[in-house]
Formats: sequence, C-alpha cells, structure tokens
Amino acid sequence: MEFKLINNKDFFDGLKVGSCIDSTEFEEVKVAANEAFNLESAAKTQENSKGATANTTGTFTKSNKDHKVGIIRFKPFKDLDFIECAFSTRLGGVSTGYSESMSFCYDRGDSRENVLENFRIFSKAINISPDRLVYSKQTHTTNVLYVDESNAGMGVTKERNYDNIDGLITDKKNLCLVTSFADCVPVIFVDKKRHVIGSAHSGWRGTVGNITRNVVEQMGQKFGTKPEDLVSFIGPSICMDCYEISEDVAEEFKKAYSSEEQKHILLDKKNGHYQLNLHIANYYNMLNAGIKPENINVTNICTCCNKDLLFSHRGSQGKRGLLCNFIYIKQ
Repeated sequence: MEFKLINNKDFFDGLKVGSCIDSTEFEEVKVAANEAFNLESAAKTQENSKGATANTTGTFTKSNKDHKVGIIRFKPFKDLDFIECAFSTRLGGVSTGYSESMSFCYDRGDSRENVLENFRIFSKAINISPDRLVYSKQTHTTNVLYVDESNAGMGVTKERNYDNIDGLITDKKNLCLVTSFADCVPVIFVDKKRHVIGSAHSGWRGTVGNITRNVVEQMGQKFGTKPEDLVSFIGPSICMDCYEISEDVAEEFKKAYSSEEQKHILLDKKNGHYQLNLHIANYYNMLNAGIKPENINVTNICTCCNKDLLFSHRGSQGKRGLLCNFIYIKQ
C-alpha cells in the first residue's frame, strides 16, 4: 500500500523541524474474527472491577471474518517506548458506502453498530480494550479536557459526560485518547520526562484559535510539563495545495500570525481566494508555545491527496467517514 506524499522540503524551506520528511510508516495488522474484544466481555470486566455494569451506547457484534487493519505510525514516537500511538486509515472495518470501511463517525449515515464494531476491531489491533477509550466530542473549539479513570469508555462503551471538547490530556496509564479527523489536523503531544500525553483536533478554527497553546498550558498546569520536554506531531491532514480558503478566513490568519509567518502559511491567488498551509500554521503554534523545533514533527501524508485510503471532507464534498488518532500510555 503506497501513499502519495507531500514534498515538505518545499514548504518548510528554511524552517527548523524534526523528522518532517519520511516521518510516517504504514502497516497492516491482522485481527481475526474470534480474537477481537466484544462489548459483553468488556462490560463484565468493568462490572467485576468497578461494581457496576457499563452504560453502553450500543452493542458490539462479532464479525464473521478476519480483518486487515491499516495503521499509520509516527516514526518520531517509536523511540518513546512507553506510549502506543496509531492513526487509522479506511482499511479493515465493516462500514459500507462512502464510509467504507474503518469509519468512526456516528452521524453521517453509518450505523452505530458499524462504528462500534470498527472501534472493537481497531482496539484489538493496538492492544487495548474498547472500554479504555475516551472519545472527544469535537465542535471546532479550543477546549481541552483532562480525563482520568472516570472517563474510561466515554463515547464508545458509555455516554460522554462532556461536550464541545476538541483536545484531551491525561497522565493515566492504559487510557486511550481518541480524536477524529477528515482533513483537519491531528496535533499530538508527549512529555518524554513525565510520561503524560495530549491529543487535539485542529481545523482552521482550532488552528487560528491556537488549541495547541491550550494543550501545552494545561499540561503544564496539570502535570508540570515544560514545553522543552514535549515531543509533538502534526498528523495526516489536508495539504496546502488541496486547501483553498476564502478572503474572510485568510483575514483571521492574518490577525493571528506575523507577516513573516504568513509568508509560509498563506498563498494569495489574487482572485479573492488563498491556499492555506495548516501544517505550518500549527508548526508555528507549537514553536511559539515553547516546543523545541527539533521536537516538532510533521506529516508527509495529505488526506485529500489519498482519499482512496483516508477520509477527506474536501476530497469527497462532505460524503465521508472519520479517521481517528489513538494514543495511550502503556501499562
């Protein structure tokens, strides 16, 4: 399986970054039909350990076939052996139609049962139970939530008790942060000294509003994280060549970024429209938050250029499922 890759050398010419070239790799993980988790066993486990049965949002059904689950790994995180971090593709799930096949979207025509089955399959591929996932509730805000054991399973095996949350942070082991995307930017943070993590969804609103700054500040307040100890990643998302914006959106970026930064972020097409580089905008957000440039790592995969393998809102005119990033601290 091959992805069309971005030539980051052109976009990041003169800018200091970490592993911005060849920073991702693809793998397929086989999940046998009789090996994956199911909701019944997850609920029993929770009942035994917590004294109460899970408040489920649907039912998992066991697939009657094996699955080859497509996973994107971020090479800069491979040296951090205390975390598991994986980005989904369209491959290996049970959804059909324009959500085919590994979609995590509850509200675009796919059945809840399919989405839950996809969570079950992907969870098995990355060695975690579905009742240990915490799924964000994204509405293009800059809100960040600290989650702990009380949030385990929310958005998957039980109802969320939060809304309007685009970023998650935690210091709890074996608690998996899940954030979703279909062109917007996954921004991921690992404190290599304190072994704590953060994950956020950064579309153009989250980028211009600087959700990255909020994540870094909240990790500092909650865990004592220092920006210089963070390793960060800008994950698979829409590239500059594929992302045209209107004048009014461009004006928001002109207000938020310096004239020098704008040279790398905006390309004026002289027709009332601009091309926007969300990758570099988020790079500047990380840099300005105090993260060392050598610890800022950038994807070389565009969702829109690879809409056969990844979901893209722009590339599909809105007819799409959702990808997710999964990250947790190993037990």
